[in-house]
Formats: sequence, structure tokens, C-alpha cells
Amino acid sequence: MSSTSLEALSPVDGRYRAATEPLRGLMSEGGLIRERIRVEALWVVHLAAAAPRFAGSALPPSVRTRAAELARTPPDEAAQAVKDIESKINHDVKAVEYYVRRELAAAGASEATLELVHFGCTSEDINNVSYARMLANAREVLTSKLENVTQSLAALAHKYADLPMLARTHGQPASPTTLGKEVANFVARIRRVQDRFAGVPILGKWNGAVGNFNAHVSAAPDLDWPAINQAFVESLGLEYNPYTTQIEPHDWIGEYCDAVAAIDTVLIDLCRDFWGYISLGYFRQRPNAAEVGSSTMPHKVNPIDFENAEGNLGVANALLRHFADKLPISRWQRDLTDSTVLRNLGVALAHALIGWRSLERGLTKIEASPATLSADIDDAWEVLGEAVQTVLRAAGVPNGYERLKDLTRGQAIDAGSLGAFIDTLPIDSAEKERLKRLSPKDYTGLAAKLARDI
Repeated sequence: MSSTSLEALSPVDGRYRAATEPLRGLMSEGGLIRERIRVEALWVVHLAAAAPRFAGSALPPSVRTRAAELARTPPDEAAQAVKDIESKINHDVKAVEYYVRRELAAAGASEATLELVHFGCTSEDINNVSYARMLANAREVLTSKLENVTQSLAALAHKYADLPMLARTHGQPASPTTLGKEVANFVARIRRVQDRFAGVPILGKWNGAVGNFNAHVSAAPDLDWPAINQAFVESLGLEYNPYTTQIEPHDWIGEYCDAVAAIDTVLIDLCRDFWGYISLGYFRQRPNAAEVGSSTMPHKVNPIDFENAEGNLGVANALLRHFADKLPISRWQRDLTDSTVLRNLGVALAHALIGWRSLERGLTKIEASPATLSADIDDAWEVLGEAVQTVLRAAGVPNGYERLKDLTRGQAIDAGSLGAFIDTLPIDSAEKERLKRLSPKDYTGLAAKLARDI
């Protein structure tokens, strides 16, 4: 770990720096500056084509090439150059404008062409589409990592589809299931919230100081500015939002954050269940010879990956829920409370990514313990009470539930006592024999099929 990482206030840039690396270039301040540069450069080219009568709209090849380079890959030193300008003028977006003007001027742009940079724009035109593109790219990173988790879980569901397991409702023995089916439940839940996340529309606005194209119309009232600007926003890979104040209202960012939080909530539930299964011995953890489980108890192999995941997902959700509640709220045509909040989007997504990576790592270390699962379920004959009373219901025998309640509730039941009870039932002998052949391990319904089908 570098000395810089050791001095980081946030663990996402310190202890967990390697885990969050895929987001750093996208969601850091440098990432935001680079995205702003791209947007400013793209707007110059788009505006020159859309308004050819404007002075300076005939871009020389050298200027067009430089604008394309800035739009594609701003130089490594670009972010620092913008920060140097900002340190003098104390405005982050204006510093980007001045940087782009400087770069185009060096490529031979005329004074008239330079006036097209940031033409008709408020800072929030640049900001909202920059954040939108950043979050679109971050979604690709996050979705890829989540898919790894989902695939690992699906593999476990298939591997243990037929392995019987005693279910627990309210912490008490309940109708048996299979280990694979319980994992499959999480696969289905994750895919549902994953689809929700993927379906959040990413919007952008480009309509001036308060959303009315005031400046645009004053400069060229005959141009179809809504169409021109919609085309620009859509060229950035975003959906166009025509109705805004000075800011895009951030409703979609609230939905985006809430969707990530919903994923995290499902994964927290998974972490706690798997932690419990490890505690019961249903899952064993493969030890790493080089790792230490406890500073004083050498035998321990702690479920630290699941605990780390749960902790980081909780931190992520504390931020994400706040973002979802706060960002859609702005006083009148705008206030600045969204600005500092938006700068923390990367922090929240980084904690989610850390959690997802920890969970993925934890899943590679576990394997089922059939002997433990078998010992647990073999001692739970009382769970067959449900099967017997349901057969009685189907046969029209009255008070089947009550008969089994008297036999099983709070009582120790084994194969012999249950078989003796079945012999007293008013059903035909074939049904009695079928029920007496049933064991807790066999009473799993369609669990195995459901697990294999996921």
C-alpha cells in the first residue's frame, strides 16, 4: 500500500484502493473533469454543424481533429491543467471551458470559433450530462461484477440442487428444502433487481440557464433549438429530458441509487443467511494456509468475506438512500445542495463494489458439508407432520391438522413413533405404507427441480 493510500481518509482510496480501481477513472474528480472536457468539445463540433451561419462555424481540419481528440481521450495532464485554472478563477466548469478554448486556440481556432465553446450553456448543462455519462459507464462496471456473483450462485444452486437441507422458519425446524434451492432463491431475486437497475433510464438536459432556451433564441430565433439540443444529448448516449429548471431534476439518479440499494439489500440478506449456514456447519470454508483467522484462537476460519460484504453494503446503502431522497429536491429553479452530494456518488458505488467483490471472493471459499446437513435433517421427523396432515385432508379425514398437532408440537418424534401413529389413521393401507416410507430427506417437494431450472 502506498503512503498516499495510508493517509487516505476514506478506505475506498486507502485500504480498498485496489478493489475500487475500476471506478476510479470514471467517478473521481479527474473522471468528472475529463467528462466535462469531452462534452464541451463535442458541443463545439455539434453546434458548428447545426448552426453553419454562425461566425466561426467553419472549423479548420486541425481544429476539428483537436476537438475530436479531446472528445475521445483528453490528455493525461488535462485534469490537472483544469485544476490549475480553477485555482485562479474559482469556478470548476468555467475552468474546463477555458482549457478547451486554449487547446482549440493552439490548434488554430479563430476568435469566432472559440466563442462557440460553451455557447448557450449553463454550468449545469455540462454537469448533468457529464454525470449521466459517468453513471452509465459505472453501471457497466457494476453490472459486470454483479453478474460474476450471480453466475457463482447459479453454479452453487445447480451443484447442490439435490442436497437435502432442513429449513428453518422463525429459527425452528420446518419443511425440508435443498441447499441448491435456497441458493436459487437468491439468484432469482438478484436477477430481478439487476434487471431493475439495468432498466433505469439515464437522462440529460441541454436547455440553458433555467431550461427555456432563452439565450439560444436571443441569438438565433429561427433555429429549432429543442431539436438541435435533443440531437446532441442523444448523441451522448442519453435520453433527452425537455422539461427542467436550471438543473436536470435528478429523478433518474434517485431511481439509479435506489436500484443499487435494492441490490445491496438482497445481498445483505444473502450474506446473513450464508453466515448462518457457515455457523451451523452447513457450509465449510476452505482455509488459506497463509491467513490468520484469529489473533488468539488458531483454529478459527472466520466468514470475514461475508461480514466485510455486509458492512460495506450497509455503508453504501446509507449513502444511496440519502441520494435517492435528496437529489430530486431543489429549491425553485436550483440550489447548490446537489453539488456536494453528487460528488459522493463514487464513494457509495465504491462501497457497493467492495461489497460485491468480497461476496464473490467468499463464494469461492465455501463448500457444503453433506454430513452436517444429513445429521440435522435426520433428527427432524416432526417436519413430516405437514405431509401426513395434508394427505389426511386430501382423503377427507376430518381434523387432520389437529391430530398431527397433538402428536408433534413440542414433542420428540422419530421414525418409529411416527410410523405407529400412521398405522392408527383411517386411510387405506397403500397410503399408510407410502407415508411410512417417507423420510425427512425425501420430503423436499420440487426443490431440486427448481434449483436445477434457475
